[in-house]
Amino acid sequence: MLTQFQQYIADFRLFRPEEPVLLAISGGVDSMVMAELFHRAGFNFAIAHCNFGLRGSESNQDEAFVSSMAETYGVKFFVKHFKTREYAGFNKISVQMAARTLRYEWFDELLTSEGFRVVATAHHLDDQIETFFINILRGTGISGLHGILPNRTRIVHPLMFAFRRNIEEFASDEAVSYREDSSNRSSKYLRNKIRHDLVPLLGEINPEFRKTITTTIDRMRETELLLKNHLEEVNAKVSTCTGDSISFSISELMKLSPVEAYLYELLSPFNFNRNVTDEIAAGLSEISGKQFFSPTHRVVKDREMLLISALGLAGAQPTGEISIDEQTRELKKPIQLRLSTLQNSPDFIVPRNGSIAMLDALKIEWPLHLRKWKEGDTFVPYGMNNNKKLSDFFIDNKFSIVEKENAWLLISGNQIAWLVGHRIGNDFRVTPETSDILKIEWLD
Repeated sequence: MLTQFQQYIADFRLFRPEEPVLLAISGGVDSMVMAELFHRAGFNFAIAHCNFGLRGSESNQDEAFVSSMAETYGVKFFVKHFKTREYAGFNKISVQMAARTLRYEWFDELLTSEGFRVVATAHHLDDQIETFFINILRGTGISGLHGILPNRTRIVHPLMFAFRRNIEEFASDEAVSYREDSSNRSSKYLRNKIRHDLVPLLGEINPEFRKTITTTIDRMRETELLLKNHLEEVNAKVSTCTGDSISFSISELMKLSPVEAYLYELLSPFNFNRNVTDEIAAGLSEISGKQFFSPTHRVVKDREMLLISALGLAGAQPTGEISIDEQTRELKKPIQLRLSTLQNSPDFIVPRNGSIAMLDALKIEWPLHLRKWKEGDTFVPYGMNNNKKLSDFFIDNKFSIVEKENAWLLISGNQIAWLVGHRIGNDFRVTPETSDILKIEWLD
């Protein structure tokens, strides 16, 4: 088994032999066999143990056992006690989810503070099979069928070449000490029901069931890679990234079939679930303005685009007025502006840059005021003589809903001197008669 273990790590490049690895050790047979294999391979490792306080004295006995094994191996031992049930209740999640969250948050801290390359967990092929069925029972896309990957980010699974029976046989043959977790026998957990009831039944139907399903999972993983490559090509064709926003062309999306499946795959990285993406697909031909939300992002249906922005970016700025006095040279919030004064000259050329406003300084009424636009706002855009509703200006210049939400106005007196980043008011333009120029740069 040691040879298979070392070969698996090398084949999937989980880490280099000299790199420090943090082992997540519970004290059960899987994790203790992993620790023994790391020791026999001569790898550089330390042990981390989570005491979730869920099984009273049994949890404390597990901690003492793992601590003594770390001492036997002569490696560093890290332990943390968690108030798991309190955390679960406060966050309104299951105890199992709370334990998982707390565990990996702590591991991330240790990886950073102690300089470990990766954290290794003792998941194996039977865990992969159980996860496969859990995902199917809860509902999933193809990404939920690929099983547990050998590595992801800074987490590796070096026992993913072995079944549970291989690990237990090694522990028996090599006299590896471990502790039994009584909760593994409880039938109240979905994973245990699958482990103790469903998997044995499937084994009766097909004695080679475990190998068959493992092969199927591997093929699903290959199919997912093919889909990922295709989606990267599709994404490049239908999407555009501008600053903090991403937009998808509705006309290009409508060419895809089935559009519901494509939309789910394209939007799932932004945490949209299938129910929401199906609603978005159904609304592609509807009027503009409809909004859809995930826990982290928003999609707005605009005229020709789906506009995606992170929650807290679009429309999140304060709506009150910001006063800017004549001595101000830099404004950092809510947007970043830099102000300076120039002398006009016959050879001065006004830059054609929407991020820079050149205004006749003598026509400015101080203080200036910075605020968001509102319905009813009007101004005379540069190059025009007549007053125009700002809402009409947005329509004429094809502003998206998100762009309108993010529009800022610089007000002088009761007039719009600058629609920031877009157009100055014509009354404030620089002319040959202008002596002093107020230069304002938008730095965002």
